Amino acid sequence: MMPLLKYILIFLLFCQFSSCTVAQTRLYSSTNKKAIKNYEKALMCFNTINPVSGKGDLKGAEQYLKKAIGKDSSFHEAYSLYSNVALEKGDIENGIYYRKKMMEKNTNVPLVEYYFLAGMQMATGDYRGCLRNARKYSESPLANKNALININRMIENCVFALKALENKSDLEPINLGDGVNSAMPEYFPSVTADDSTLLFTRMINDERAPLGTKQEDIFVSQRVDNEWSDGFSISNNINSSYNEGAPTFSSDGQYIIFVGCETGAKGDYEYGYGRKGYGSCDLFYSQKIGDEWSSPVNLGPPINSRHWETQPSFSSDGKTLYFVRGLTYDRQRRNPDDQDIFYSEITPDGWSKPKRLPKNINTPFREESVQIHPDGKTLYFSSNGHPGMGGLDIFMSRKQVDGSWSNPINLGYPLNTYVDENSLLVSSDGELGYFASNREGGYGSLDIYSFKLDSNVMPLPITFLKGLTYDEETNKPIPAHFQLTALNTGNVISEINANQGDGSFLITLPQQNDLAFHAEHEGYVLVSKNFTIDQLELTDEGYLLDIPMSKIKPGTFVLENIFFEVNKFELQLASITELEKVYKMLDLNKDIEVEISGHTDSDGNDQDNMVLSENRAQAVVDWLVEKGISSSRLSFKGYGETKPIVDNSSKENKAKNRRTELTIK
Repeated sequence: MMPLLKYILIFLLFCQFSSCTVAQTRLYSSTNKKAIKNYEKALMCFNTINPVSGKGDLKGAEQYLKKAIGKDSSFHEAYSLYSNVALEKGDIENGIYYRKKMMEKNTNVPLVEYYFLAGMQMATGDYRGCLRNARKYSESPLANKNALININRMIENCVFALKALENKSDLEPINLGDGVNSAMPEYFPSVTADDSTLLFTRMINDERAPLGTKQEDIFVSQRVDNEWSDGFSISNNINSSYNEGAPTFSSDGQYIIFVGCETGAKGDYEYGYGRKGYGSCDLFYSQKIGDEWSSPVNLGPPINSRHWETQPSFSSDGKTLYFVRGLTYDRQRRNPDDQDIFYSEITPDGWSKPKRLPKNINTPFREESVQIHPDGKTLYFSSNGHPGMGGLDIFMSRKQVDGSWSNPINLGYPLNTYVDENSLLVSSDGELGYFASNREGGYGSLDIYSFKLDSNVMPLPITFLKGLTYDEETNKPIPAHFQLTALNTGNVISEINANQGDGSFLITLPQQNDLAFHAEHEGYVLVSKNFTIDQLELTDEGYLLDIPMSKIKPGTFVLENIFFEVNKFELQLASITELEKVYKMLDLNKDIEVEISGHTDSDGNDQDNMVLSENRAQAVVDWLVEKGISSSRLSFKGYGETKPIVDNSSKENKAKNRRTELTIK
């Protein structure tokens, strides 16, 4: 059976041409009156559209066509109509069979028939047959210019596919099992950065569904002993009798963004549970508080519009949302080819106006099923506009140093085939890909499978940091705000909030050294650390780092991420992130006064060290005053080498003694 999307494509191709054989004049190839009479009755059945089904009387047409061919086996118009009837029934194999029979019986085959047959052969993976007929059409001086656009795509895809078949990868999909998959369709997987929690969409039977008896809900499965647990509904606050699906996690699993679609009467703006929206499908978000999810909130403009927004993917740094937008005509009708990948960034004023990804990613055709990997640079998506195996294929592109995107790489055969492939998810470690397929051997309809990714399309290596934030005196969880920064560039790698219920956090880490970590919460002293990955505790669950936080009270704290050149007091660029955090703490807690103190190691002249340390402390105070902190709340002092915290007996100890401190008075 031909996939529905392919069927629609082929049918549209037929409708483009006024020379379609069902609309020819009545100068038939047959002279047999009974054959002609039966053919015309079949044509009438085919063209008499049932208002309920939207189709003609296909059974009646088929009966009359059998009689027509029985009277004249060389009646090629009858074979042509029989082919169209088969296509309307979704039977592309017989559509091809009767189209070929028509061409065998006809000594003067219309050129357009090679176009039609090539399209059908492409839709069934007959690449050699498609290539032969597509080239026959393209080489004719009578070829239609508009049709040549599709013909040239077919030729390009056939050449690619034949080469891909000769270089197939060793893909061995593994079904995720009955914890995730069922007799109903499962698709659109999403996982947390530590690959411990899986989200997916499942079609379920539901008599409450506004239209029909089926609707989509979001399910969750946990990885236990390397097996996926039984999936369960994510939350009654999120799932309803309407459609919810295509979810994406934030990297720490504390937020989800998902799709809710309008159903019911046209224009009622109803998305279930009283939710309101802006277009046919909108993006909503929910936050995890403890073990429960909050009531969903519409992301609103400019993300959502009167069009169709779907299939979101949230970057691990919490700053960029990728999603698919399809242009609609009237909230209900959508052109699937007018569908591109967009992105929007979080700014101090909210979401930025969404922008299309560049033309080497988006094509004039169809893009969907986007995933930005937790490495922040590797993009996976589906498209039928790039050279491929036919239909939607899965591709990979990498973000370059200058911010551009590389030309997409097709993930190849046998992952990509002549049918539509989408819904790809790549694990954080880059080893496994997950996708939905209705291939044989599953539990029924679409199941979710995993497979090992080829090295040439793997993402960049990452790891993750997880832990808890809590009050150091009471052990009470604190929903602190985190920021992870690369010291060499000052770029923010990730910015998240700990869970409001239990203070847990999970941050994606790149495979690089020299990182700065900041945690802040109103009423608590800023926590500031700089580290390299190899300094962290590595367990089977990843790198662990628990963060005890101190309430603001008199005391002295080291600002670990303030940096100066040797024997100089100008602040280095890498210090700015730390200074911003000190500023924010002072701005949130306007009653506190602080002293900034500078300290050196024992190298050099004592008096020179005293002057240098005081100049460094003053540089910090001057920066804070320039940002808007009152000078009356700030003081500075240099102590030189007079207050070491460890003996100056080694290079490492001397580095600890060279420090900037903040003292709350």
